[in-house]
Amino acid sequence: MNELKEDVEIAVIVPCFNEAMSIAKVTRDFYEALPGATVYVYDNNSTDGSAEIARKAGAVVRREPRQGKGVVVRRMFADIEADLFVMVDGDDTYEAAAGPRMVRRMLEEGLDMVNGVRVPVSGGVYRPGHEFGNRMLSSIVRFLFGRGNRDMLSGYRVFSRRFVKSFPAMSTGFEIETELTIHALELQMPSAEETTIFTDRVEGSESKLHSISDGFRILFTIIRLLKQEKPVGFFGALSLAFAAISLSFAYPIVIEFYQTGLVPRLPTAVLSASTMLLACLSLVCGLILDTVTRGRQEAKRMRYLAVPGVLNIGRRASGRQVSSRSVSP
Repeated sequence: MNELKEDVEIAVIVPCFNEAMSIAKVTRDFYEALPGATVYVYDNNSTDGSAEIARKAGAVVRREPRQGKGVVVRRMFADIEADLFVMVDGDDTYEAAAGPRMVRRMLEEGLDMVNGVRVPVSGGVYRPGHEFGNRMLSSIVRFLFGRGNRDMLSGYRVFSRRFVKSFPAMSTGFEIETELTIHALELQMPSAEETTIFTDRVEGSESKLHSISDGFRILFTIIRLLKQEKPVGFFGALSLAFAAISLSFAYPIVIEFYQTGLVPRLPTAVLSASTMLLACLSLVCGLILDTVTRGRQEAKRMRYLAVPGVLNIGRRASGRQVSSRSVSP
């Protein structure tokens, strides 16, 4: 990776909340793995001295007072300027040695995101609830969006500048990983996955992820993003559900009307008609919102394309050097 130091500006960004037992090692490991990088640790109201420990280890430490990993990621993406961004948790569960491999693949293939797929070193690293939730949610995203990541909730990723500067982060908590994945899917960004060793946390430290509560938040985020990014599919499904309910109510009434010429169950007939109106309204809402969504996606796509991709990093650097020589006396 030494040959990349002058041409590629790499920022290692580390969200940190009470990781005093591991943050120094994470900082040192990534400085060793990526010598030309700058490690930024964003402290999120830690009470165990994590910020000072990270600073002594050589990290650039900044603070984000609003609580939540999603808030921290939004702040990091807004504040930091670099060509490539390596995001990793501060709990020392990810393999720093995989960083150069992920960066190299991004540069060689012109990618916008490389996701680190966790490979546990032992069967006890993953908590059963976390592993099941990750597989389930990853499968849901692949089913709804047609493709996705094998490890959607991984906290170890490499991003291009154009990804970071076009990402409108809205999440506040651990659902940020879901939003990152769907952002790449929505804009059809070139992405890849690299396996990385996943180890247990340092003895005595605790995970900030809660399997049930955060799992539901992630699931609700998927539903929200489905409604936002694929309104025809979302509201079309609602329309079909309402139409099926309406027809189930209407069927016996229609049969009885053909047999007797009477409609004795007027309230049921009104309910059936009202439910069918809801079906029609849902479909119309989906069609209207689809037009809005397409316009918003086009705007996001244009913002994405306005930022040069990773294949132009060397050219930009050469251009700056040529420009500086041309104006020198």
